Amino acid sequence: MQEQQQQAELDILRSLVSSSSSSSSLRGTSYIEARYIARSFSEVNFANGRMERVRMVESAGCGIRVLVDGCWGFSSTASISKADLKESLRQAISVARVLGKSKKNKVKGLAESKMARGRFAAKSRGDLAEIDIEQKVRVAKEAEAAARKHGGMIKTASVTYRDILDHKMIANSDGAEVEIFDSKPEFNVVVVAREGTQSVTASEGIGVTGGWDDLFRKSHLEYAQIAAEKAAKLLKAKYAKGEKTTIILDPGMVGLLCHEAIGHTVEADFVLSGSVVKDKIGQKVASELVTLADSGKSDISENAAGTIGVDDEGVEAGRTVIIDNGILKSFLHNRESAFLFGTASTGNARAFTYSDEPLIRMRNTYIEPRADTLDEMIKETKHGYLVKGARNGQADANGEFMFGAQEAHLIENGEIEELMRGASISGNAFDVLQSIDMVGNKFEYDIGTGYCGKYQPAKVDGGGPHVRCTAIIGGMQ
Repeated sequence: MQEQQQQAELDILRSLVSSSSSSSSLRGTSYIEARYIARSFSEVNFANGRMERVRMVESAGCGIRVLVDGCWGFSSTASISKADLKESLRQAISVARVLGKSKKNKVKGLAESKMARGRFAAKSRGDLAEIDIEQKVRVAKEAEAAARKHGGMIKTASVTYRDILDHKMIANSDGAEVEIFDSKPEFNVVVVAREGTQSVTASEGIGVTGGWDDLFRKSHLEYAQIAAEKAAKLLKAKYAKGEKTTIILDPGMVGLLCHEAIGHTVEADFVLSGSVVKDKIGQKVASELVTLADSGKSDISENAAGTIGVDDEGVEAGRTVIIDNGILKSFLHNRESAFLFGTASTGNARAFTYSDEPLIRMRNTYIEPRADTLDEMIKETKHGYLVKGARNGQADANGEFMFGAQEAHLIENGEIEELMRGASISGNAFDVLQSIDMVGNKFEYDIGTGYCGKYQPAKVDGGGPHVRCTAIIGGMQ
């Protein structure tokens, strides 16, 4: 019965977009796109022995986007009846026509793209739909209690579990006709250790595309233990000293650098606004050891949180090499920007909900591994730091960045001497990429918790191997 209903919904979308060539009321409409999403969202949060939040939200609706005389029009509706969809289509066309009366910079065209067709489903071990809310509450409660019981210095703990289950259908007048099933859970433990006037916060978490068993490859109690141990050790650590020096970045820090400081500069909408890489295609922007890519697939390692099979314009979301052996090769495109640059869409058009319009967004952004080992990097470092545990940071259109790190391990004469805290790294991302002289052989995605916030949320991921580079480490004197 459910399969019959889903087929009926897809038939309605197909009928809607095919009307572009058969109705006089659609005069001037060159493109119609209909995107239906039925979403199940759940969230559990425990903090300091109390349940702070339990939410289960079901939503469904359809976003309709049209291109009329060079202007986009968009409308959405929570109803999928034929009548309401036709009314939403009429509203989208009206919006486009109103914009067309005053808008000067109109859409020049959409790049021809091979439209995806068929069914796409996230690989999953342990169907989230089979996990009831009581089990999600139990693991959060147990992990939070375990973190607080770790030791006397641990004063507070918070554990959050979230998941998003999407059933999506996309049809457009250029031939896309896809059905997508997606599953993205995440789990995060945050612990505060305090002694006297000193306090430190540490976290450990994971976000994936997959199921319950993909998320909990490590026990929920192990995440709690790691976070608590990290906080207790950092409380006793000295503050890092500010200097420009050799830095070894762990996979999480590499992922944050790839996403925030490089990835946003190569999103074509930002390029058109004047980002630092605007005229650098074909130029050397990084060490020849650096190959940096953005992929809809979970390359190299499984279950990356930003994994998508098809973007929200119906284009298959493949792998785009941004930097190839140090040379800038590609920007990230939707169909509109690809037309302007005379290239193909890279499958980076994404919308968070049915009521959002697609934007150019990253998926999984990473540096490919090479042959070095972490031990070799440490042994060949006379003075520097091993920096671990990415925190939030900021970067601008010129690639200037500053990122927080949970841990900084001082390296002297090829050996790790001591743990430092309060560290940040900063610099120009492309200068840092140029300075890379060693790239590790073990790969990991490690920024899958949380969301990217470019105008609307998006689940993304990033990572890589350890890399050795030169950057500024900040701390307290």
